[in-house]
Amino acid sequence: MAEVFTRPNSPYGGARTSGAIDQGLRSFMLGTYNYMALGVAGTAVVVMLLMANPQVMAAIALGPMKWVVFAAVLGLGWFAPRLFYGGSEVLAQGAYWLYCALWGALIAPMISLYVGMGMAGLVGQAFFIAAATFGVTSLVGYTTKKDMTGWSGFLSMASIGLIIVMLGSYFFINDAGTSKMVSMGISAVVVLLFSVVTAFETQAIKSMYIEQAAYGNEAQLKRSSIFGAFMLYGSFVTLFIHILNLLGLANSNNN
Repeated sequence: MAEVFTRPNSPYGGARTSGAIDQGLRSFMLGTYNYMALGVAGTAVVVMLLMANPQVMAAIALGPMKWVVFAAVLGLGWFAPRLFYGGSEVLAQGAYWLYCALWGALIAPMISLYVGMGMAGLVGQAFFIAAATFGVTSLVGYTTKKDMTGWSGFLSMASIGLIIVMLGSYFFINDAGTSKMVSMGISAVVVLLFSVVTAFETQAIKSMYIEQAAYGNEAQLKRSSIFGAFMLYGSFVTLFIHILNLLGLANSNNN
């Protein structure tokens, strides 16, 4: 859930335009979505590798390492603009793939738990619901004429607030029934919030291309494409985690 809801300043200056959606923009967006899809596939590989090595996964899930991984995810999310635009394409690629691998390490214990309980179908269901939600909201962000730039402050503060609430519930709520209700409420809010975030980010990525394409800097556009995949990947995996949590809690209530 580590996200920075601001567009990096273009090093070339210039005003944001509304230009026509041309073939260049479609190719740029397709490249961004392809990077994101590859990131999701890479995360799946990390999850499968960890599930095949339960001792390593347990060391991450049960020891202090999980907090190191969590802090690294937050740190990468916070410093992403500087990493992607302040260095080389190699650094941008490295930051992106590290981010995907760290998320894989974080969610592997959760997925392993569901699979171990014979609920692998629930994981697949959550994935497809997350994909559908992501696809619809990203399309809204791509096609809407409403300028969502002013929403960045609210989205950032809401995300920080949710992280604080989640950490607070983890450390201070011990009653199982209360914890389950709080977890369900948090996940419901996260799904709604990150549906909006996905639309916001898609529009921001589209705007980055329109702003930067006029200057013909291919290296800058390449980094923007990877940065866009980074943003969208984070939103997708967050949707997936909390949709899976909602489905799991609903399933436990029915049993």
